[in-house]
Amino acid sequence: MSEPGPESIPTSADPRSKRPTKRRAMTPHSEVASEIQTLFKDPSKDIQLPDTLKPRTVASLSAPPEIVTNVQGSSAGAGSGEFHVYKASRRREYERLRLMQSEVDSEKNNEAWQKEREEKKRKDDEKTEKNRRRREKKKNTRGKKGNGGQNDTTPMEVSAAPGSMVNMEDQNGAAVDGQVTQQEVPGVIFHEED
Repeated sequence: MSEPGPESIPTSADPRSKRPTKRRAMTPHSEVASEIQTLFKDPSKDIQLPDTLKPRTVASLSAPPEIVTNVQGSSAGAGSGEFHVYKASRRREYERLRLMQSEVDSEKNNEAWQKEREEKKRKDDEKTEKNRRRREKKKNTRGKKGNGGQNDTTPMEVSAAPGSMVNMEDQNGAAVDGQVTQQEVPGVIFHEED
C-alpha cells in the first residue's frame, strides 16, 4: 500500500506542474460568485448595466418594400433558394401585421379601462355626495330639536379610554361611576379635487 506523498497528487494539482488546472463546468451559484468577486476587485470601476429592451412596435420594424420584383410563391417555378426568400418575407409581413393588431388591441383595452375607471369614480362621487347630504340633513334636524329635552349641561371632559370605568362628578358635585363613551370630535374634512 502506498503512503500519501508527492506521487499520489494528480499531475494537474501538483504545484510543480506547469500544466493548467482543469476547468470544471460552473454551477449557476459559482458563476454569480465569480462575477461578484470580479466586481469587488476594483470598487472604483463603473459598472456597465445592459440597456433595457424596448418593446417592438410597428415603427421599430423596417418598412415593407415599395416595389417587389420577381414575385413568386413558394412553388410554381421558384428555385430552391427562392423558397427561403419567400418564407422570410412572409414571416416579416406577418410579424408586422401581428404588431399592428396588438397595438390596436392595447389601445382599445386602454380606452375601455379609462371608461370603466371614470364610471367607477363618478359612482363613488355620487355616493359620497349622497352620504354628505344625508349627514348634513341629519345634523340640521338634530340642531333644530335642540338637546332633545335634556337639561342644559356642559359636557364633561374625560381623558380615559372608551369603555373604561372612571369616577365622574355631575353638575352638583356628586360622584357618579360610569363608563366613558366615545364622543365625536369635530375635525377637518379634506375633499380631493381633480
